[in-house]
Amino acid sequence: MDRARESLRSGDWLTRERIRIVATALLIASAAAILFLVVTANGVIDRQGRPLGTDFSNVYAAGTYVLAGKPQAPFDPPQQFAREQALFGQSTQFYGWHYPPFFLFVAAALALMPYGLALAVWQAVTLGLYLLTIGAILKAFSPESGGAIHRDPLWPLVALAFPAVLINIGHGQNGFLTAALLGGALVVLDRRPIVAGLLLGLLVYKPQYGLLIPLVLAVSGRWKCFASAAIAVALLTLATTLTFGAGVWHAFLASTEFTRTVVLEQGNTGWYKIQSVFSWARMWGAPIPLAYALQGAVILGIGAALVWLWRSAAPYPLKAAALCLATILATPYSFDYDMMVLAPAMTFIAVDGFTRNFGPWEKTLLAVLWLMPLVARSIAQISLIPLGVPAMLAIFILILQRSGFGFSVAFSGASTTLNAVPSEVASDNQVAAENTAARNTAINPATTSPR
Repeated sequence: MDRARESLRSGDWLTRERIRIVATALLIASAAAILFLVVTANGVIDRQGRPLGTDFSNVYAAGTYVLAGKPQAPFDPPQQFAREQALFGQSTQFYGWHYPPFFLFVAAALALMPYGLALAVWQAVTLGLYLLTIGAILKAFSPESGGAIHRDPLWPLVALAFPAVLINIGHGQNGFLTAALLGGALVVLDRRPIVAGLLLGLLVYKPQYGLLIPLVLAVSGRWKCFASAAIAVALLTLATTLTFGAGVWHAFLASTEFTRTVVLEQGNTGWYKIQSVFSWARMWGAPIPLAYALQGAVILGIGAALVWLWRSAAPYPLKAAALCLATILATPYSFDYDMMVLAPAMTFIAVDGFTRNFGPWEKTLLAVLWLMPLVARSIAQISLIPLGVPAMLAIFILILQRSGFGFSVAFSGASTTLNAVPSEVASDNQVAAENTAARNTAINPATTSPR
């Protein structure tokens, strides 16, 4: 028992071979599940009578309305449902359109293609962007002497086998794009702040993820990025208004009442699917005001922690990881496929671990978080025990601990051998650690001019 506990504490159990075996098994299982859905489908309708890509059906239906000159129609649930039934059969269930008008551009472009092709293109393109982003994080922030990490064939396997990938593909969702935009912006934030701002501006299609990003940009003095993001949003708003008319905004604002009351507060979609403190409280019977109060407390808590962290001398990858986690923890409206945002967060934490060594329990906690999308929904549905939010909060606290936030941090190189990365990277870790101070100074906002 003591040996097992020590192995979990040090992370020595997480060997390279075990990572490869588990990731390969999950990837094969995911591919088999997707293939089964496709080969057993009747056209674009799966064997359970649902459109392939389920949630993607609402995007496609909305796009057909735009092409028909009715951009306001998707925001009216009865009209949206009628179009989905016309496209996918009278027995199809309702898949609501909950996006702001910006996303109508994407929906219309996809609706120019047949449904199956549009779904495949959407998932393939955004998956590619996601993989490019993970590779860019590894290349930009891995230890200077460990440049082989981003060329190691193990990381694409781990990135593709991440369970949220299957969930995102199964639902035809946009988690790949969200992870790419946020992760990509954080990669270039210091080197190309204007580009980072443009990427963050494009994230406005998920407005619930923008609660804390402006705060971080402001307190860290990244004004170029802040201004670039604001201009991007303003231009998108102008283009949307000129293209679809001012009435589309009124339709969108009216539709938020349905989203707030039916989907979020009443939980008609299923509280066990939503990975937030608000949903956790509602699932356990808390009244709506109390659930909002608890969610508000989380926002204030992690917001205060972000202010401290981004104004501190903590390594930049930890700051980036914390912001990724904060974006999903802050909103009451976040589903398990949105846990794709955890992929760049875990990558940023991993490269900090490669640089400075991992502390006790850290590799084990990262492994748990990596597996979390696989079980978060099902366990909550069966037992009403949410695992996703506690796991994300635990990693957020881990980041604060690694950054020295009110904790005494001791990293033990002997007990945290990097057996999950190539041997040449592990052997160079000591040299990389010596370079960390200079590298952190170069990327620390406290030592650079305001942006």
